[in-house]
Amino acid sequence: MFFRSLLSAAALVFAASAPVAAQDFPTRPITILVGLAPGGITDVMARLYAETVSRKLGQAVIVENRPAASGAVAAAALQNAQPDGYTLLLFSGAQHATIPALSSAASYDPVKGAEPVSLLFNFTGIVAVPADSPIKSMAEFAAYAKSKPGGLNFGSPGVGTPSHLAAAKLLTITGAPAQFVHYKGGSPMMADLVAGRLDVAWPSAPASKSFLLDKKLRALAVDAGQRWSAIADVPTLREAGFGEASVANWFAIAAAPGTPPAIIRKLNAAFVEAAQDPELKRKVEDFGMTVTTSTPEEMGKLMAKEAAEIRDLVQKLGLKQ
Repeated sequence: MFFRSLLSAAALVFAASAPVAAQDFPTRPITILVGLAPGGITDVMARLYAETVSRKLGQAVIVENRPAASGAVAAAALQNAQPDGYTLLLFSGAQHATIPALSSAASYDPVKGAEPVSLLFNFTGIVAVPADSPIKSMAEFAAYAKSKPGGLNFGSPGVGTPSHLAAAKLLTITGAPAQFVHYKGGSPMMADLVAGRLDVAWPSAPASKSFLLDKKLRALAVDAGQRWSAIADVPTLREAGFGEASVANWFAIAAAPGTPPAIIRKLNAAFVEAAQDPELKRKVEDFGMTVTTSTPEEMGKLMAKEAAEIRDLVQKLGLKQ
């Protein structure tokens, strides 16, 4: 009887203190985990958002890089973190879902292992060819591929990367034959594309910007909801008549699973407000990205939908390890 009373009293104390904890949140620094090395686009964006959100919440927001296993270590750390809102993860939707799709040994669940907070920005992919390529438009893309023995040599920064999966989806849409040439990263792929040793590739906007402006590459289309101001004359894939080939081309912020809804709402409000900051928006757009936000519920539905799509695509491509 005594122990039952004691447990009931403890439960009441916890229930009474939970809203207060959410109301006072945050009372100490927040950590944003990034599963890639410092200096990359994910890291740069994380630091930009961290600085802006810190001002909104009145607490330090620290970026911690855990560059191992293509982001799997950071994702597993979030899944196992205390559900108190003080550990967050900024991640690529495509990469986060692809790692478990490739291997059943992955140490986290792409949907259940993260509590959605908000989408942050969309990745812009470019369908790019060497400057002297005979392919001048997306309309010529499939025709040229079918006329070339063996099809196109399509560059990829690595098996299962977002660029690889988006390119595979594009080839399905267009029916263009191609052979993938996989590299260990984007830099060697870009070097061969500029040199003309590849027919086509799908680099990111930041990786291709200088080459496009220097006329060392030609963009056939932009895979985004709108044209990119740096190359405003280049149509989107949809404008070119090919729909959207992107695969989870968004980046988002999430908390540890089980984080109380009141804390999630407070984090969501802070990141959504930060996304409206004019200086943040300008810097994000300079990188060729598009600022976007969502409710936690909208983000959760998108995560589940596109994790399933990526799982099916990986299976279709025979990439499952």
